[in-house]
Amino acid sequence: MTTQPFVILNDGYSMPQLGLGVWQASNQEVLTAVREALNVGYRSIDTAAIYKNETGVGEALQQTDLKRQELFITTKLWNADQTVAPKALEESLNKLQLEYVDLYLMHWPVPSQNTYVQAWRDMVKLKEEGLAKSIGVCNFHVPHLQRLLDETGVTPVINQIELHPLLQQRELRQWNAAHNIHTESWSPLAQGGKGVFDQKVIRALAEKYGKSPAQIVIRWHLDSGLVVIPKSVTPARIKKNFAVLDFRLEQNELDAIAKLDSGKRLGPNPENFVKP
Repeated sequence: MTTQPFVILNDGYSMPQLGLGVWQASNQEVLTAVREALNVGYRSIDTAAIYKNETGVGEALQQTDLKRQELFITTKLWNADQTVAPKALEESLNKLQLEYVDLYLMHWPVPSQNTYVQAWRDMVKLKEEGLAKSIGVCNFHVPHLQRLLDETGVTPVINQIELHPLLQQRELRQWNAAHNIHTESWSPLAQGGKGVFDQKVIRALAEKYGKSPAQIVIRWHLDSGLVVIPKSVTPARIKKNFAVLDFRLEQNELDAIAKLDSGKRLGPNPENFVKP
């Protein structure tokens, strides 16, 4: 198995299961990273308005010979823009030099603002207008998701959450799956492998398969049915992170990694994250 795996979203569109994340990268770093990723075989790029590197992503997309329909571009609606989603997406599209994004995500629920339901209604309209092929959310817990479903009747295609071997979020993943929402992992390597790459089971599997610990963890995400977007701006690492399509982990190996779950969150808790 060496071909790029895809998942089918609940609106009928398909999405590459493995993509490139560009958090904390500058416009110049992103320009180089996206060019390298597309050359390697990546077709999915995940950015966000708050990353302030959509311009670099857009420049890289202008330089590729790939057709637009071969690419899957994700960006995100920032917290302070929840009341002006159409304007925010217009600005993102201008920076990306695109007529539409393949996936538009609400970055955080920020329940204290109490604007995420209206923002979702606006995003539904943006989808209807063709400015976003698919729409989803990030960092939503079950109550936030349930409220979207109850008040709008429109189910997100994706819930992108912090997820790695130390924070496996099984209950939320099961709820997502029961409602036909794909789970996408951010910080999939636990911020550079902190406390993960040195685990005995990860090291043993890396030795068995002739892969790096990072490659084992990325394969774990794929074999767990998760969409995964490892971030890197280093060409060699971008290439290595994609070289995970020629092997699969066995069920007993997935079970062994499952035991690493400690509920250790490295990023903010969505319940009280309110950064404007």
